[in-house]
Amino acid sequence: MQYPFSVIAVDVGGTKIACALVRYDCEGEQPVVVGKRNVATCAQEGGEAVLDRIVALVADVKASASDDAPLAGIGVGTAGRVDVRDGSIAYANEIMPGWTGRPVAERLKAEFGMPVAVLGDVQSHALGEARWGAARGAQTCIVMAPGTGLGGGIIAGGRILRGAHGFAGEIGATPNTLRAGDGNLESVAAGSGIEACYEAATGVHLSGAEISARANDGESAAREAIENAGRALGIALAGWANMLDPEMAVVSGSVVKAGPLWRDALRAAYVEHAPEVLADLPVLDASLGDVAPLVGAAENLLDSLKG
Repeated sequence: MQYPFSVIAVDVGGTKIACALVRYDCEGEQPVVVGKRNVATCAQEGGEAVLDRIVALVADVKASASDDAPLAGIGVGTAGRVDVRDGSIAYANEIMPGWTGRPVAERLKAEFGMPVAVLGDVQSHALGEARWGAARGAQTCIVMAPGTGLGGGIIAGGRILRGAHGFAGEIGATPNTLRAGDGNLESVAAGSGIEACYEAATGVHLSGAEISARANDGESAAREAIENAGRALGIALAGWANMLDPEMAVVSGSVVKAGPLWRDALRAAYVEHAPEVLADLPVLDASLGDVAPLVGAAENLLDSLKG
């Protein structure tokens, strides 16, 4: 690409859709996210309505593009599992009813006549952090995002690892070795898992933030839920590190706010289960904030143009 240029980037979540221009002025210089707009997803209206909303938002952002930075295409990071073959939604859960099967790439190409590349939302987040965030320059990196659920992304050879169907990095389904939750990692390590484990122990439903506060005040049931979440993720990270030998791992998501109790449990479990040569693996906080999926979606579009 000839500099300067821009990419229209879209981040589709269960509650909101964000769209912005990601502008590249010089080679090697961090891109700038400009003109960001947010609209409610209104997911309960169904997949076709959501896709219509994306088209309208892209049109709005496209109209604001500057002539001095021509558009290279549209990059999308979206909730749901993306079919690597055609950029459609292979699967989405009940948070996005009717999103499964939506031909996202095909529709945007037809509407705007420019290249389109679609990626999962946490994969987009991971790619953004690998290229321009906490893991900038890393060739191999694991990104873990324990929020309400547990998503992830794997960077290998400097690119997002997508796998045969586009589903690589779905770490929440990793088997959990602790006697808690329903057997998968998400049921213990995600915010929803922390809440469920605490409720199972106490009969009381609290938010993850409330449980974290109680844990830091010394309540035993809360401490156990928070520490088990960190421990389970640390054990799983040791397994992934043994397979991938990454340069670093990056964490983001609401569970990170649980603080030292969670982080110390993660680190201790990781060191206990990882090979000694990998014991000093850096585990860094994500640094790009809510623009990471937009930057990653733009980077994925540029990767797709390179082939």
